Amino acid sequence: MSIITRSACTAALLMVLSASTAPMATAVAGEPTVSVQNCTWCHGTSAQGYAIAPRLAGQRPAYLETQLKSFHERFRDNPLSRQYMWSATAVLGPQAARDLAAYFATIPPRPANDGNRNLAATGRTIYMEGIPDANIAACYACHGPNAEGIRDIPRLGGLSRFYLKARLEQWGQGYHSVPGSPMPLVARPLASAEIEALASYLSFIK
Repeated sequence: MSIITRSACTAALLMVLSASTAPMATAVAGEPTVSVQNCTWCHGTSAQGYAIAPRLAGQRPAYLETQLKSFHERFRDNPLSRQYMWSATAVLGPQAARDLAAYFATIPPRPANDGNRNLAATGRTIYMEGIPDANIAACYACHGPNAEGIRDIPRLGGLSRFYLKARLEQWGQGYHSVPGSPMPLVARPLASAEIEALASYLSFIK
């Protein structure tokens, strides 16, 4: 893990078990009643994330809330979710999840800009047009023309190429996010080069 160590991340997330229901000592206007300080160890002080941990800034609040619930219920089951987020959300109640989701959604997002610009045009074509020969629908149909997301469908614009690539690969391998998500079926036909191009394109969207 870049910038922070895995052990530091684990320790910080486990602190949520004792702090997730405690008010912040010095609350900032607009911050939720639960502490967000534990989240910053892995997601950054401005919620812009690191390569291995996603950006939360500007994410759809309904999406964040459903994902926190999925971690809490141990449905989202990829390896890092099991290692970190299952414990981090073990005692996170519904109201705390709503507060955190609403708070992070208000933070202005910044693009990761970590993709391969030479692949961005190909990635945009996949995003906007899909891959008809492989029966892959256009991503914009659900995630919006600017990858902004809607309701509990996540914002993809500006997320790290590393993170997006990993998630698409995990869905293709059969891991889950929330019950009923179409993403395992959507991602399974994608080739490695197509995933790389799509993730690169999305990383540059503001």
